[in-house]
Formats: sequence, C-alpha cells, structure tokens
Amino acid sequence: MRYIAPVLVGRAVRAVTRARGGGSALPGYIVNKMAPGFIKSVVAQFEYGIVFVLGSNGKSTTTHMLTEVLRGHGLTVFTNPSGANLPQGISSALLSEVSVTAKLKADIGILEVDEAFALELSKTLLPSTILMLNVQVDQLYRFFETEVVADMMLDTAAVATKHVISNRDDAYLSKIGEILTKKAAVVPDVTYFGASAKLVADSAHGLFNAANHREEASTAPLDALAELESWDSTGARIRVGGELADIALPAKGLHYGIDAAAALATAAQLLGTEFDLAKASAAFSSMTPAYGRGELLDFGDEKVEFVMFKNAASLQLNLDALPAAPEQVMVAIDEGTPDVSWLYDIDFAQLDHVDVLTGAKAWQFALRLEHEGIPVGTIEPDLKKAIELMRALPAPATGHKTWVVNYEQMMLARKIIGYGDMEVSF
Repeated sequence: MRYIAPVLVGRAVRAVTRARGGGSALPGYIVNKMAPGFIKSVVAQFEYGIVFVLGSNGKSTTTHMLTEVLRGHGLTVFTNPSGANLPQGISSALLSEVSVTAKLKADIGILEVDEAFALELSKTLLPSTILMLNVQVDQLYRFFETEVVADMMLDTAAVATKHVISNRDDAYLSKIGEILTKKAAVVPDVTYFGASAKLVADSAHGLFNAANHREEASTAPLDALAELESWDSTGARIRVGGELADIALPAKGLHYGIDAAAALATAAQLLGTEFDLAKASAAFSSMTPAYGRGELLDFGDEKVEFVMFKNAASLQLNLDALPAAPEQVMVAIDEGTPDVSWLYDIDFAQLDHVDVLTGAKAWQFALRLEHEGIPVGTIEPDLKKAIELMRALPAPATGHKTWVVNYEQMMLARKIIGYGDMEVSF
C-alpha cells in the first residue's frame, strides 16, 4: 500500500512529460524521492533475477536482442527503454510495468546500465547475471582513461550472484575469471563469447577494442560458449555450444554479429536446458533494429537509413559495414560529441563524398573530411534545413539515403521526420 501514492504521482508526471513530447526521467526521479525503496521492492519479484548489460558500445542493441530471444522462449521480460540506463530512467520504465501497488508481472529484468552507475545500482538491484560487452575508447571527457571504465565493469561483475558473461576478445575483460576468484565474495559461473580469430584478422580495423597496457591483459586462448564464425549483409553464422545457426541480424556489421553472440551466450546460461537455438534464431528473424541503430525509416516516398555513432569505435565499425560508398549521404554531429579529435583516427575510405554536413560541429567534421580529400556538397549547421536539402535530392537508385549521425542528432532527426517516440533522456 505504501507505493500507491508514489506510483500514481509518477504516472501522472509521466503522462504530462510524454504529452509535451518524448520520454523523461523526471517521473522516476520523483518516485525515488517519494519512495526510496521502490526499485528494490519491485525487482525482488523477478524469478530469473536481474541482468545488467555493460559496455562502451552495443548495450542497447544487445539488450534488445537478449530481450527478444528470451521472449521467444516464453518469458515475460521487463527491460528499460534504450538509453534509460541511469537510476531515474529505470524507475521511470518500471512505472509502466507495475500495478498501483507496485506488483510486477515479469519473469526477468534485462537492464542496460551506465558503467559509472553500475556498481551503485547493483547495491539496490542485486543483479544475478552481468554481461560485459567491451571496453573501447569512449567519453574521455567524462572518464579520462579507459582503465577507469574497465575497473567499473570488473568491480560490478564481482557483485553477480550467478553468471558473468564476458568478451573473450577484449583485453580488459578476458581475464575476468581470474579477477573474480580474487575479488568476488561468491564466485559466479563465467562464460565467454567472441568472434573467430580469422574473422577478426580479416576485419579492416579489427574489433576496435581499447588496448590494455596493464599486467592483467590476457593472452591465453579461451573457449567461447557462443562464437561468431561469419557475417554478411543478410546475417551471421554463430556457433552456440556444438550447434551452428544462421542468424538474421537486425542491422549489418561485425559488431552486430558479436552482440548477437553475446545475447545468445547469455540466454543459454540463463535458460540452461530450456535454451533452444531454433527458438532463438526465430526470434532474430523477426527482430527490428534497436532505436536509431541501422533503422530504415520512411522519408516521404523514399527511405532513410540511420547509421548512428557515439565514439570512434562505433563510427569506424559502422562505416566498415557499409557494402559500398553511399549514393546519398548526410553527416550530422553536434555538441553531443564534445571532443572531435578522435575523428582523425577514423578511416573514411567507405565515403567518396558527403552531400550535406550538418550540426553544431559540422565545420570541425568538414575540416577532417578535407584532410581526407572527401568532397562535401553543402555545409548547413541547421538540421531541419539540412534534412530539406536531402529531401530535395533526386530519388537514389539504391532506394534509400544514408544519414551518419551522432546520438543527439539521431534523436532530433527522427523527430523531425515524424518518429517522435523519443528515448528516455537525462
């Protein structure tokens, strides 16, 4: 009974914020203030526990994949909206899933969690399973060193009570088994996922994981429960245990294949003997892309493909996944990318031109492309005007235009063209 008032107030605030356009973390913030025990009380109801998904890149996509695979096995899954990975965002997401008395009808919670808040959140949410995707150079203005992010993830993994699923090919995460033996009060089962050595070697820029210069770096080969063997524009071939499956990916790229392997390894651990690779494959076949990540959306009588980036790794791997130089391309970047120096680490060989360059940092990006010798048609900092310039171009022979956008410009561009179901923001 003590949660009735906070839930009702939170829902009212949620309705108002959505009516004004998009989601908000404000409802969750208010609920947490009114009822500090709200989250802990709700998540204790999950039969299969809570899963944390951590990583520099791929959290939203892998959370989406894992959620759909588990639903394909008949589980009722609670998950936070893509991008709602801080405490107030999780509480906001829970508001739509609980009764007025805070009763939750779900078997498991799959939560994408910001690394900086993961350890603190674990004290409340008590995750039974933690999936760690990668440590890549990201948000140095926030964390200063990649080692800081790695330590946040490794410290959080020590809290898991049942399972830890880690990236065999990541120099920071591959030795988690030895680290947990020293750190964890209760050592969970440790399982790995990865990509075949040949696939990584054949990739133009590898996996783009951060180099580990500490003594903890692992060089020993590790077996992977789920291993990506190959991928192309239509999907991926992944081995899970001794079984091989062709998986339809929601978006193209080596990184999406690795995310799929991570999701399959985690599902196999969670479900045990109930895991069915055929059911998992069927779930992938009907899976749509995570919000803004490889989405193909209507744009008048045409289509636009969103290629989103947050950092150097995501931009490079997404560019590498392009089958050819895009026929019509817009690049959008704003203050959501505070430090643009990493643009000089990117190989832009997959672009032979840019039709429109937009956003508050368009001129900085233009300078980088000039050094690369890539021609730019128009520089228009205003995104709305830039979109109209793209609309005015002739219909592309490929059937779609390509927009390479940072996270913030992706959200705004989707809204401008009529897709206003915004992610929860902070």
